[in-house]
Amino acid sequence: AGTNLQFLAEYKTRPNEVIMVKVAVSAVSAANALLNLDTEIPDWGFDRVMNETKAKWDRELSRIEIEGSQWDKETFYTGMYHAFLAPNLYEDVTGEYRGLDSNIHRAKKSTNYAVFSLWDTFRATHPLFALIQAKRDADMINSLLAHYDQSADHLLPLWSLQGNETWCMIGYHAVPVIVDGYLKGVKGFDKQRAYNAIRTTAMNPDYDGLEAYRRLGWVPCDQENESASKTLEYAFDDYCVAQMAKALGKQDDYEYFTRRAGSYKNVFDSSTSHVRGKDSQGKWRTPFDPHGYGEGAQNDFTEATATQYTFYNPQNVPAMIALIGGKEKFAKQLDDLFEYKEPVKSQAAEDIQGRIGEYWHGNEPSHHIIYLYCYAGQPWKAARRLHEVIKTQYGNKPNSLSGNDDCGQMSAWYIFTALGFYPVCPASDYYVIGSPAVPKAVMRLSNGKKFTMQAENLSDENIYVQSVKLNGRNWNTPFLPYRELKNGGTLVFTMGPQPNPAWGVNGPVPECQ
Repeated sequence: AGTNLQFLAEYKTRPNEVIMVKVAVSAVSAANALLNLDTEIPDWGFDRVMNETKAKWDRELSRIEIEGSQWDKETFYTGMYHAFLAPNLYEDVTGEYRGLDSNIHRAKKSTNYAVFSLWDTFRATHPLFALIQAKRDADMINSLLAHYDQSADHLLPLWSLQGNETWCMIGYHAVPVIVDGYLKGVKGFDKQRAYNAIRTTAMNPDYDGLEAYRRLGWVPCDQENESASKTLEYAFDDYCVAQMAKALGKQDDYEYFTRRAGSYKNVFDSSTSHVRGKDSQGKWRTPFDPHGYGEGAQNDFTEATATQYTFYNPQNVPAMIALIGGKEKFAKQLDDLFEYKEPVKSQAAEDIQGRIGEYWHGNEPSHHIIYLYCYAGQPWKAARRLHEVIKTQYGNKPNSLSGNDDCGQMSAWYIFTALGFYPVCPASDYYVIGSPAVPKAVMRLSNGKKFTMQAENLSDENIYVQSVKLNGRNWNTPFLPYRELKNGGTLVFTMGPQPNPAWGVNGPVPECQ
């Protein structure tokens, strides 16, 4: 115990002699660390440990098998490896771990995990787990619920690190992780216990402006930083609570949280066609720069601009389109986002990578935005931008990834996008079809079914969807229902070098809320 601790081990070696070292850790005790070591690596068989580890990873990576070029395979499986690295196992071989309350607990019927970067991973990483790693996802959900049980504040984790709460980022995004898992058939956790935890968290009066949000319908900018972003993300989380309430037959809760999920309307200013900060008296924050970042009024947004966050209402995109003035105006505002020329780069945003205009792929608030073209009846624009991002911001080199991986979210975005569809609205019953980036993939679902994607004629030039068949049926909408995916089957794309303006423009647009 102490500060600036160091340990030095010296060995006398011959030239080219190999030294083997075994290391084990425990958050509980030195005795448990030694027990972990003796149990997991009892001998000195380096080759055995290496081969066993490679075999374990091969089993995990084979949950999705793809065809394609060497670049495709190296990029895709690097992404899967990244996506599966976190959350981390956080228990000893005895099942013991140090909890949020600093006491020693024992995981009995599930495995305990830590490191939940929930503001990032609720978007695509956990929805991926729900499909192909359901047992692990259930253990993660039980770990979130254990955190809640050990919390003096009766809160699900916000950003959990090694059994502690960092209070980093915004929202209560353990909620969509739990609800999406439940609605996607993940088994192994108590649904009533889970619902009580998500509802209690959503009703906590002391959490980051929630009391004012419940009373006013928005988080006031004169009381909370990042107020507009908090309003929008709370509204999405409330949508998720409503969906689980509905599934459990809790009609009053369903109606209440559905009303709260509509709070995005309260921070939309029709005179600017943007969301913006609003104070406790209902007055807009001024001055207002929709492109400003991290300074003055822009403190109303979390690691993003008003221009980006205006597009964050995944629970009811048709309502967002209506607020902006219809599909044409909505698509034009999307175009403007991608074509924006920044006059002077904000110093506060220098570390944001992956820029295409004001679309910043290196950070999560932008991750769903490209897919919104599909709601506006212009899916070919989504196809063009998706392939642009994949070819310029992913790859098989050490510097290929734009920004850090954020505990798997950057890679999960790539995995879904390469397969041709993406969970724009986790906890809903559909995915949005984009444009595939590998010629064939077989997804081994956790329920034992196989879902196969084929992209006929796919090439660097043939990136536009000409037609789609789902289980042999013509599929003319860019929305893929979960009920079609969960039972296995085949999704076949026919690709071409030019957009087909007739595909994906007239199908029904899901209204989640």
